[in-house]
Formats: sequence, C-alpha cells, structure tokens
Amino acid sequence: MHYVSAEGLTKSYGINPLFKNISFHINEGDKIALIARNGVGKSTLLRILAGAETPDSGKLWIHKDVTVALFEQDPKFDEYKSVLENIFHLQHPVIKAIRAYEAAVEAEDGARIAETIDVMNELGAWEFEAKVKQILGRLNIHHLQHRVSDLSGGQRKRVALAKTLIDLGFEHQHTLLMMDEPTNHLDVEMIEWLEHYLSAENVTLLLVTHDRYFLDAVCDEIWELERENMYVYKGDYENYMEKKAARIESEQASIDKARNEYRKELEWMRKQPKARTTKSKSRQDNFYDIEAKAKQKIEDAQLQLQMKMNRLGGKIIEMKKVYKSFGDLVILKGFDHTFSKGERVGIIGKNGVGKSTFLNILQQLEPADSGKINVGETVVFGNFSQQGLVIKEDMRVIEYVKTFAESFPLAKGGSLSAAQFLELFLFPPDKQYTYLSSLSGGEKKRLQLLTILFRNPNFLILDEPTNDLDLPTLAVLESFLSEYQGCVLIVSHDRYFMDRLVDHLFVFEGEGAVRDFPGNYTQYRIWLKEQEDKGNAVPVKQQQQPVKEAVAETPAPVAKKKMSFKEKREFEMLEKEMPQLEAEKQAVAEKMSAGNLPFDELSKLSARMQEITDLLEEKEFRWLELSEMTE
Repeated sequence: MHYVSAEGLTKSYGINPLFKNISFHINEGDKIALIARNGVGKSTLLRILAGAETPDSGKLWIHKDVTVALFEQDPKFDEYKSVLENIFHLQHPVIKAIRAYEAAVEAEDGARIAETIDVMNELGAWEFEAKVKQILGRLNIHHLQHRVSDLSGGQRKRVALAKTLIDLGFEHQHTLLMMDEPTNHLDVEMIEWLEHYLSAENVTLLLVTHDRYFLDAVCDEIWELERENMYVYKGDYENYMEKKAARIESEQASIDKARNEYRKELEWMRKQPKARTTKSKSRQDNFYDIEAKAKQKIEDAQLQLQMKMNRLGGKIIEMKKVYKSFGDLVILKGFDHTFSKGERVGIIGKNGVGKSTFLNILQQLEPADSGKINVGETVVFGNFSQQGLVIKEDMRVIEYVKTFAESFPLAKGGSLSAAQFLELFLFPPDKQYTYLSSLSGGEKKRLQLLTILFRNPNFLILDEPTNDLDLPTLAVLESFLSEYQGCVLIVSHDRYFMDRLVDHLFVFEGEGAVRDFPGNYTQYRIWLKEQEDKGNAVPVKQQQQPVKEAVAETPAPVAKKKMSFKEKREFEMLEKEMPQLEAEKQAVAEKMSAGNLPFDELSKLSARMQEITDLLEEKEFRWLELSEMTE
C-alpha cells in the first residue's frame, strides 16, 4: 500500500533554504532512517509530514486511510494531568478500560478492580493489557499517578515513548510512525529492547537517530538531506558511507569536466560577433548551462577539532576507598582506582545507579561520604555534561564564546580568534550573530563542545555526548578522541561510540558495586551472554575485583558464518517452541475473556500472559539471530 508521496517540497527560514524541490515516496512496511547535519531540516520535514508545519511550495499526498504519528525530541504533554492520563489519552474502548483498570490497581481499590475486570473481560482486553505492561515495564515507568510536570527530562522522554508505542497498537490499522531521536535518555537495555520491538512489529517507520547500531538493526533504507537535496541509499550505514563517497567522487568528476568545457566555450563566446545565427544562439544558451554546472561547489565542510592540550603530569587522579550514598541508595562502596595518562574509560549501568554522581565526585563538585580523592595539580577538567549550555541571559553566539576568551591557542602553534574558531565548528559569520535561543538542539551541543575545548582540558568527561549531535559531527568527534593524548571518561548509551573509543568499562551494577571490565561494550555483552549460557549468575563484585578471566574469554566480535551442531539443534527447538507458546498465549487470552473467573485465578493468568509475552520476545530475537547465519 502506498502511504506518502511528496513532489518538489521546499522549505526555508528567512534566506536560508533547508531543502529545495525534494521528492520521495513511502510505502507500507518501509523502515527509513533520515540523516543530515544539525540545522538542515530533519525535524522540520517530520513536522511537515505530520501536518504541524507547511512547506513553502510543493505537493504532499498522504493516503486517506493512513494515520501519521510523530514522536518528537521535545514531547508535548498535558502538564497538570497524571502519567496515566497522558499515556492512555485515546478514547478507544480498550484504552479506556485499561486506564480504569491500571488506576484501580495502583489505588489498591478492590471494588473498582472487580468492576474494571468485568469490563476488561467483556472487551477481551487482557492481551492488550499484557502488551501495555511490557512496554511500561521495559521503559521503567511506574507511579502512574504522578503529574507529568514533576518528571525529569529523561522520565518525560520515556513516558512520551510509551505513549507513542501504546497508541501504535490502538490507532488506525495503517500508521506511519515517525520518531525523532527515540534513543535519547534510554539506557542500553531499553535501546536494545526498542530496536527488537520495532524490528518485530509490522510498522512503517521514518526515523531520525544518531545511534548507528540502532539504525542498522531497525532500518533498511537511508535518506540524507544535504545541500538542499535529498539522496536515497538502500542498505545499512556502512553501505551508505561507501555509496556517498562514490557519489561525491562522481559529482566532482562531472564538475571538473564541465569546467574544462566551460573554458573552451568561454573563449568561443568572447570571439563571437554581436549578430548571432540560430545555431550560435543555441550554443550560447548551452553555455550558460555549462557555466552553472562548472561553478558548482561540493561543500562537504567538516567540523575541525584541534587544540593545544595542557601538559598532564605523572600524578593524575587517585580514588581510595570512596563511599557515597543517598539514604538507602548506595552509589559507591569502597571504590578504588588510579587513573593513568591516556586512559579511556566507558561508564555503563542502568539509569539511576549513580553514574552522574560519580562524575561529580571525581571532579570534586560533590563530596564523597568518606575516602580520599587526590587530583593532580596539572589536571584540567573539560566537562561535557547533559545539562547543556549554561547561560544567564540570551546573547549572540560570538558574544557567548568571548566570555571564555578572545583567542584560542592551536596544537601546532599560533592562535585563532573567537570568530575563526567558531568557523572551525561550522558556525559561519552570519550564524555567529544568531541568538543562542534560535539555535537547534544539535547546534547548541556543538557550541557546548567548542566552549569546553576552548579551555584546553587534559581530562575530558563526556556525559551522554552523542545526544542531539548529528552523525557527521559524531564521526569527527570520534576521530579527534581516538588521537587525544589526555584522559577520557565517557558515559554513553551509544554502543557504537563506546566500542570505538574505550579501553575498559566501569559497570555500575547497583548497591555500590562497580565492575572494572577490560574491554569495550560489545565485548562485555558477549562475556555476559557466555556467563548466562554456562548457567553462571554474574555475581555483584566490588570494582577492585575485576573480571580477570574476561580477557581470555572475550574475543573480538566476529560474525559467525555457519551454525554449530548445538546452534542447529537450538534453532530446530525454537521453531517448535514458538508455535506452542503462541497457542498457549491464545488459550490464556480466551480464558481471561470468558468473564467467569475468580480474581485470584485471573491474576495468575495475567501474570502467565506476561511471562509468555516475554518468553516469545526472547525466543523470537534468538531465532532471528540464528536465522541470519548461513548453513
């Protein structure tokens, strides 16, 4: 089924065109990633498709039976209503029944629970309720009666995501789901669950994301907005990079050819008499076409990162027997570590286990309960925090940068003025006089990075640096950090970014335990899976007891070409078990819908429905992994 057609769409803000005369089509089942530099119109295009903005010109056709759902970076809520009311906002009978049931359960009101169970039975809503519980559980959404206005930024993002996914199950049968950076503020386990959920669901998707593993897992087509045009690439991110490089090379060769022809035609034009023949008039018209092509420029401006790092002495940071708690929440319990020059550490763990608190303690912005933290005299911190730009009042970009310094020393000698340094960060002169409030989220992140490097730090702390940064900027940041001589500490849910840069991990496991794992994120997940396959529960250990055996047991991630005998047997068992679980799920749903069961039995069936749903999800994911191996 054909969902969307666009012809000649154009959109500008003032004199700056975002895109010009772009055309595209979306069909049912398409899963498309939209990528571009910050500020060139990704979010605007999504809002145009959602009907929240209008193009300057062009035609947009959306099938009358298609519902367009947009998950935005800055979600909109009814601030004074509860989480429950915002998530279950649709007036669909099943949604209304689930909303009433969840409210009764949270209030522990036995009479209301009995009433809502009757309604749930009549509507056969238990399977939907199990799916809703799965979404809320996976996104760690509890306390449904809390007001949305009291939530943190990360909690708001997760509630908005839950609302979008639940709506997807109850909206019109044909839905185009558009998602703008859905992985921001999710921990790694949530991201992995979401990519599996979107891959398994029969959903038509247009996705903006900076997470390359997520992009490859979910999408099979990439659209790029560049130089006011749109380019379409089939396949994964690696294929896109190869095809883009070939396209730019081809375009450059075509421009070079036009320039050679232009020089010849220009000489002919100068020699021609004023009276033109029909033949020469045709050649003259053709000259202007050649001239336009010859004067094209392929501007592939790259963010440039270069800095003169402050000298880092022999003593960097020592943390000895550090303890930190907030009431019953234990963050650190006897943490020990001595940082060495050039060390690159990744920090992972679920939301709320104290990663950001650890960074504050390290920088002595927050006191530890006990223990010693000795920071070397030569250490200069550069803190790229989730807080973003800190400004007392709105000001122009150039004015803001000059509050730090008028000039910037370079690694190879010499210095740059604030204006020149801004140009290296892709802020041209006209953009430098823009007010900070007018910048896009990604441009603010880029400016934040600039102000940190302006101070020449030798110990970089990056707390979720990939949020809101575009893929081209991320690629340059990765290259810069890979050559950086100082220490780097990274908290990130971007697995690709982490894999490229870190030497070892601090894994925050909860209850104050921090595991020092010698490897990157993918290697850690492989080790974790091996422990599970062996039936070994991974014990919670203190940081000073690192996983020594992991060095030997953790190979570099290599795709398997053939299934082993054990894997073939597992694959065959999965193909038998999955239909059995589906049949049991159907039988449980029918029992729950019968309407004649006591509350205790209904509760047991509801719990079993959740278990079956989780089991099916796990087995489907494993089946997909095995099915991709060649026999």
